Amino acid sequence: MKKSLMAVALVGAFAGVAHAQTAVQIYGTLDAGVQKQSGNTLSIGKRAANTLGFKGTEDLGNGLKALFQLEIRYESDTGTVENGSRPLFQGQSRVGLQGDFGMVRIGRGLTPYQETIGAFEPWHALPNQGGFYTDLAVAGYNSAPLEPANSSNNRWSNAFWYNSPVTSGFQVNAAIATKEGAGANGRAVGTQYPVGAEASANPFSISTTYNNGPAALMLGYERNAVETKVWSAAGSFMATPQLKLMALYTHQDQGNAFTALPVLANGVRVGPETNAWVLGANYTMGPGKVLVGYGQKDPDNWIKTKQMSLGYEYSLSKRTYVYIDASRKTGAQGQFGVDRSVNYYDLGINHSF
Repeated sequence: MKKSLMAVALVGAFAGVAHAQTAVQIYGTLDAGVQKQSGNTLSIGKRAANTLGFKGTEDLGNGLKALFQLEIRYESDTGTVENGSRPLFQGQSRVGLQGDFGMVRIGRGLTPYQETIGAFEPWHALPNQGGFYTDLAVAGYNSAPLEPANSSNNRWSNAFWYNSPVTSGFQVNAAIATKEGAGANGRAVGTQYPVGAEASANPFSISTTYNNGPAALMLGYERNAVETKVWSAAGSFMATPQLKLMALYTHQDQGNAFTALPVLANGVRVGPETNAWVLGANYTMGPGKVLVGYGQKDPDNWIKTKQMSLGYEYSLSKRTYVYIDASRKTGAQGQFGVDRSVNYYDLGINHSF
């Protein structure tokens, strides 16, 4: 009996030591609701990405820490991996070190440009049709055009990240990827881009952010593997404790990939440059929050896209909220630019753990 008690005590002691040195967290999000889009039947879907993640740090001494993060993305209505064919750790898979110099990581994750611009979009970077994050906010830009058509447009694999320490509210975030992360050995492997197209450069991304009191600013620039370039300037301001205003402007230049752009029915080729802007606001009323935004995307020789969105979130607790969105998007639909309007509605619930 005494030996058993001694063993339990030793296990507990060592567990305490391990816990003091290493901290691992399991987290996630579960989102499900009903959606309706013009021309489609009512369906079960999601507003936010469903995630299951594991992240942790290990204290190495002298202010140095090892860190890791693995994040699975899945479909709540079927239990399958996101889109049915994406990588298991679609969200991210990174390991690195953190210290007085900042943070360095290697693996897969959001590009710095894509990660920081989401803070200035009124739907807080939710990848759904009601918001602006995946289209107008980035002027239709794709960070990984050589990946298959159902792959993520805002993440890189086989990349190296650096995040500087925050100094007087400023932070610099940068990343560079190998050509192998641009597709199958640097070649297009799907329909997002002409099959066989090759990476002509190592993708890189950089953003500078400033946060001080009620104001926040962001400048970002990125070049993908086919040398399409994008830059954005964005800002937000807490006009009152309840009201957050935000605005962003984005310019995309596809000049290096000009021959890959579609040709209109009248024989005119779509121009290589696209300008876009979004204005938005969030207004908090007790447990509720109103989301509103309007934006435009204007490509050369192409149909202008206009979008108006309105949403509402109601917090049932710190981890659970219900939501409803309505959006109207007018502009080019499909590869050959049929000019029409699409209405989108959703109603659902989001829980984080």
